[in-house]
Amino acid sequence: MFNFDFYNPTKLMFGQGRIADIAGEIPPGAKVLITYGGGSIKSNGVYDQVMAALKGYELIEFSGIEPNPVYETLMQAVDLVKERGIDFLLAVGGGSVIDGTKFIAAAAVHPGDPWEIVLSRGTAARGALPLGAVLTLPATGSESNYRAVVTRQAMNAKISFYSDFFFPRFAVLDPVTTYSLPPVQISNGVVDAYMHVLEQYLTYPVNARVQERISEGLLLTLIEEGPRALADPTNYEVRSNIMLCATLALNGLISSGVPTDWSTHMVGHELTALYDIDHAATLAVLLPGMLQVTREEKRLRLLQYAHRIWGLTEGDEDERITAAIEKTREFFELMQMKTCLQDLGLTADNIPEIIASLESHDMVRLGENKNVTPEKVRQALELCL
Repeated sequence: MFNFDFYNPTKLMFGQGRIADIAGEIPPGAKVLITYGGGSIKSNGVYDQVMAALKGYELIEFSGIEPNPVYETLMQAVDLVKERGIDFLLAVGGGSVIDGTKFIAAAAVHPGDPWEIVLSRGTAARGALPLGAVLTLPATGSESNYRAVVTRQAMNAKISFYSDFFFPRFAVLDPVTTYSLPPVQISNGVVDAYMHVLEQYLTYPVNARVQERISEGLLLTLIEEGPRALADPTNYEVRSNIMLCATLALNGLISSGVPTDWSTHMVGHELTALYDIDHAATLAVLLPGMLQVTREEKRLRLLQYAHRIWGLTEGDEDERITAAIEKTREFFELMQMKTCLQDLGLTADNIPEIIASLESHDMVRLGENKNVTPEKVRQALELCL
């Protein structure tokens, strides 16, 4: 196991009815900007709960944060924060709303061009306004981590960045808020969380047995509960387990002291930026091909994954690895996800554009060993067709 620091200051407030408790987490007299997306929080009752909980505060709203938060939209919120003298930000929604709010919080106090925060991968951030989160779509783990992803449409760029300044002060996780999610968002959330675990697990062993076992527990829980959530979307216990899995998958714990990959995510970001494809949908189509082209360097961990997650013990090593990759594809399909690029409307003709976009964003040495080159990505994309 590698040396590591683990720091996560976000207070998790889990359970039904916990939105009512948020006033105790926000300083009295604060001027609060409430951020959200397309307005579903007004039809599912979450908005009313937030308003009731914050009665007596001065509240300003900013809506319209996109499923992949757009820089140009977020800068409108930054202007509003400065104009109205906002003290505290409250993100109400899924990972995109929370990611966008993290950027708003940092950009509002940044002394220079806010795009520097993104381009520097967060190192240029000099601080951030305090923020909290009310989670309504479990997927990204943004409610309890220091990461964010922002898209700048003018550049066809979707870029991740991170800083300790971005940790929410608190996050409310009420499984009931997820009952009204459409099936596609349930599927996306489960697959996104599953992929977050795999990017930190399917690398190479460093005898980090605690992190391994936690990762395996999260994977097995998502495999068990994901299909149940589609079949029974208002099952509180099922939704509770999925919500907690998504948070723990990317709160920094299972990545502590271990190598991590993230190459599938980086390629997926290019597909989203270029073709406006849902983030989780890109991951589901890319992973089988990405694992095929990296299977030799991931051999030991893939064999462990085959055994501990899928119970594969018969056949030689190569047969078990192939079967584990296929089992993963089948799970994604059980979660109603497409697993071929052609099913998303892409063909071999799109591959040169994807590779060029990766290279333009300096994504030329990806993976835990920094050896996933554009040529390897090209091979993977061909396998994904």
